[in-house]
Amino acid sequence: MRIALLAEGCYPFVTGGVSTWCDQLMRGMPDHEFEVVAIAGTGGEQPAMAMPENVRSLRCVALWDLQPPRGHPGRRARAAFRAVHRPFLRAMLDPAAAPEEFTSALRELFDLAQTRDLTPLLQTGEALETLIRVWRELHPASPLTMREALDACELIEHYLRPLSAPVVRADVCHAVSNGLPAMLALAAKWRYGTPFVMSEHGVYLRERYLSFRTIQYRWPVKVILLAMFRRLCWTAYAAADVIAPVNVYNQRWEVRHGADPDVIATAYNGVSPDSYPQAAAEPEVPTVGWVGRIDPLKDLATLIRAFALVHERVPEAVLRLFGPTPTGNEEYERELRDLVEELRLSGSVSFEGPVRTVTDAYHASTVVALSSISEGLPYTVMEAMMCGRATVSTDVGGVPEVTGDAGLVVPPRDPEAFAEACERLLRDHALRQSVASAARDRALSLFPLERMLAGFADTYADVVRAAAAPARRALSSAGAR
Repeated sequence: MRIALLAEGCYPFVTGGVSTWCDQLMRGMPDHEFEVVAIAGTGGEQPAMAMPENVRSLRCVALWDLQPPRGHPGRRARAAFRAVHRPFLRAMLDPAAAPEEFTSALRELFDLAQTRDLTPLLQTGEALETLIRVWRELHPASPLTMREALDACELIEHYLRPLSAPVVRADVCHAVSNGLPAMLALAAKWRYGTPFVMSEHGVYLRERYLSFRTIQYRWPVKVILLAMFRRLCWTAYAAADVIAPVNVYNQRWEVRHGADPDVIATAYNGVSPDSYPQAAAEPEVPTVGWVGRIDPLKDLATLIRAFALVHERVPEAVLRLFGPTPTGNEEYERELRDLVEELRLSGSVSFEGPVRTVTDAYHASTVVALSSISEGLPYTVMEAMMCGRATVSTDVGGVPEVTGDAGLVVPPRDPEAFAEACERLLRDHALRQSVASAARDRALSLFPLERMLAGFADTYADVVRAAAAPARRALSSAGAR
């Protein structure tokens, strides 16, 4: 079977997290062939991971490259675009519009994008004026400024670029998330009737809401873009043959935004016990370890502030941050380093960078921390538990489903609560050992990798069989006639 794995901002250009999941999935299914289609920044990114042998191709869909348009749009192209652009904007921005209106308009845009270059069409003065007029109809008291309209049009153009990409040919399209990867799966379903499986680690729409808090655009631009993502996510949820969230928490968002509960089947992440052996001993120095990518969603500022409180009470303690800084997050890392300096923790906090063997990071920690404001089913916690380490995590996404009673869970964005939990484990050896032992037992019981792989093998077979059934019935009916 040929599977198209559709991803954005992760595999194979970033290590850890969702990329780990992608790698596990493909390596664990050597009898299937995979085509990876990765939505990326410029298309010039280099893989950070060695891809397994059953990956037959890697193709990038670049959102931010500066490729010149494929030609000046002619009169027919402008007329065709005009016919769909206003309905698309109206369905996107009007809360009273039925979700199906946006789906219909998006499909028409896809059909146009496959024969015409949308980029120059979306950059015309006419496209700008159409957005301004539609906004004025819906928000007469708060008209768009020209700057806001320009920003919104530019962002819409970039986010719609997956519609222009060559349509994937595969037996199954497996989108790693909702949003832009799902747009590629929608295209294949519209063109070829390809079955569509969607995984969700974090909730795509929720993470857009969180990220837009810090994006430097005025509020009307954010409203426009979030409206587009909200409608797109509804369309994708409604079209997916199977939605496989990594936790039960995600299901509430999915159902609320258009998913049929009957197509949702939770698929927990898996961890191989052989890859994460139980740690033999603890480090000599009390160590709070963190493993992941340097990213605002990980809220490392809260972790550093919490550690400052821990350090006051356990002066010998250290904080070790293991993991890479993805391209684009360099400024966030600088802010974190400045915070460390401000809190006078330079001698006790270290940025370790990527680690060749992630198990070494867990074994080098007394307690493993996760301070995120959004998660799906985090590998950091599962892997640490498999290694027999006690964890302190924030109560987000599927974290409580992972830890159960085998880890301490605290509210997000609460340095004091996080510090108290870390200090409690660092000071109480018996408690720490009890939690660590229970954590490993729980990980072995609930999160074996083989279970995850078997589940997806069955899912692929089921959706292909279901997609083929109408064709078989049609052939049977024709034979009977």
